[in-house]
Amino acid sequence: MIRQILLIEPNYKNKYPPIGLMKIATYHRLLGDRVTFYKGDIEDFIIGEITEQVIDKISNIDSTINWRRYSVHIKSFIKNRSSKHYTYIPVGESREEVFITSILTDYADYYRKKKYRDELKYDRVYVATLFTFYWDITIKTINDAKFLVKDISQLIVGGVMASLLTNEIELETGIKPIAGLLDRPGLLDHGNTLIIDDLSLDYSILDEVDYIYPTQSAYFTFMTKGCTRTCAFCSVPKLEPTYKPHIETISKFVEINDRYGEQQNLLLMDNNILASPYFEEIITEIQDMGFIKGATFKEPNQLEIAIKNLISTINDRAYIRRAYALITNLLNNIKGSAAQEYYDVLDQYRLLHIEDVKKDNLIKAYPLIKSIYEKYRNKTPKFRYVDFNQGVDCRYIDENKMKLISQIPIRPLRIAFDYIGLKDKYIKAVELAAKYNITELSNYILYNFTDKPADLYKRLQINVELVERLGIHIYSFPMKYIPLTGEAAKSREHIGPHWNRKYIRSIQAILNVTKGIVAPGRKFFEKAFGKNIDEFLELLYMPESYIIYRKYYEESGKTAEWRTHFRSLNKDELDEAKDIIAKNDFSLIEHKTKNLRIINLLNFYLGPKKHPKIIEDERKKQVRDTYKVIDSNTFMDLTITYDHEHNDHTKRVGFN
Repeated sequence: MIRQILLIEPNYKNKYPPIGLMKIATYHRLLGDRVTFYKGDIEDFIIGEITEQVIDKISNIDSTINWRRYSVHIKSFIKNRSSKHYTYIPVGESREEVFITSILTDYADYYRKKKYRDELKYDRVYVATLFTFYWDITIKTINDAKFLVKDISQLIVGGVMASLLTNEIELETGIKPIAGLLDRPGLLDHGNTLIIDDLSLDYSILDEVDYIYPTQSAYFTFMTKGCTRTCAFCSVPKLEPTYKPHIETISKFVEINDRYGEQQNLLLMDNNILASPYFEEIITEIQDMGFIKGATFKEPNQLEIAIKNLISTINDRAYIRRAYALITNLLNNIKGSAAQEYYDVLDQYRLLHIEDVKKDNLIKAYPLIKSIYEKYRNKTPKFRYVDFNQGVDCRYIDENKMKLISQIPIRPLRIAFDYIGLKDKYIKAVELAAKYNITELSNYILYNFTDKPADLYKRLQINVELVERLGIHIYSFPMKYIPLTGEAAKSREHIGPHWNRKYIRSIQAILNVTKGIVAPGRKFFEKAFGKNIDEFLELLYMPESYIIYRKYYEESGKTAEWRTHFRSLNKDELDEAKDIIAKNDFSLIEHKTKNLRIINLLNFYLGPKKHPKIIEDERKKQVRDTYKVIDSNTFMDLTITYDHEHNDHTKRVGFN
């Protein structure tokens, strides 16, 4: 029996595609099942499904109008039953106006009364989970997904949050998640011998959704699994409790090339690859995959791949969308008579609008545009890079391993610097990298765990000094610790034992414009974090707007005025003021203390509700400059942490 399978990723922002769902997609396609992938709000998915039903019905009644062209308005009418959107639908142009109107209103009622819950479609629904602080949106997705599956026992939840908060999810939703990896046969279907975790990824599902993952063209794979460490701040010991020092990869690499074409970069998701006694063999395999020093990549003919997979009936929905995007994106690159010839074919086979595109027409048109497409598509060679994306453990680095790493096109080399106790080993590792001409490095700098604010400053300062001494680049990315389990794991509000709410907000304000990137220069570092630890610790108490709009407040004299008030307090007054500031709540300040000198200081924290245009323009320029760096370097974008995903001060709208 062919099953209808729905894969869902909740509507949160994430850098990497859902690798688990991509493997599950491969699994079900091997079994002959029909697979659909969706990322987003389930309510939108349901409305989209109903809209498709409506368009199919009214198209059968009156095929003289391309109703699909009006899908946005049909969808809005079904959702809101709005007369505004109804007027955009050309119902009056149809001879079957009465029937069309009846169908539209019936389905609007069908949606409003939630009758679709009685006509569930999917034999099995999977919901992926990611970070625990996406608790609310993930729980809502799981509960909403219950109405999409025929049998509630076939609603399967897995992933990171499912493995860390297994009991909490079951208590909240009634669904018992799968914890850990799908690394044994029969976990999804009793008696089936396939091991899902060993399967290659189904890249095609990514073309089913509008969401763009910033990873671009890349292989996602593991050479090892798990970690030999049991760090208290890390989820890996629970997610992947058994360290597997070598995983077969070459066959999956070949399979991906055959079906989806070669990819530019290699993103290894290993959690501690250097711990493997087979590290030298792993480097050889990476080189055998084409990732040698100076290797270049020429994009394969993606349209040819899409057409091939359409002919083979591999995910028609995805490859229709992909083929259309490829064909239309090339229109601006074609010159002369070829442009008209190309356009005429697209027009003849109705390929100029996605609403009109049919699989058969794509297949028929391709031989007619094949030579033009091949001539004008981008064939510029690009450098290939390898990214040990989760970072390498400096405690395992030695001369031989760094020499091996230098033999592949590593970019960047990520070396973990999770706590100040790693200082000596970390410095030694960076020195070895420089010795072997690895000059682009980055790392996450964990804070808000058991560290003190001064520890964060020292680690960032060490990177600045290494950059100057060794002539390399190190981009640092401070990453706020969030507990792995319990109530504190369900949000981003956790405050570590040596931190407070104002400290956290100050760090976020410092990194506000650069989206969490600490650039590898002393000038930036000392301006942002202070010239020494004392300056840094004082800066943590500075009003937030004074940190974000540093230039304006310094030039206007306001920063110096605040500093004078702050430093004029005696020890007892300063302790009292710091206790108030630490809570980062400046409402009703006159009720927080009777000391007028402290009240005068707290007035600085009220700040204007709206800043002058001149400083808003300066901030926007800084944001644009930051995005130029990010957009020019995929690996930079991939390293930006969740702390800055929803930062209101760095929204891109209007800054392009």
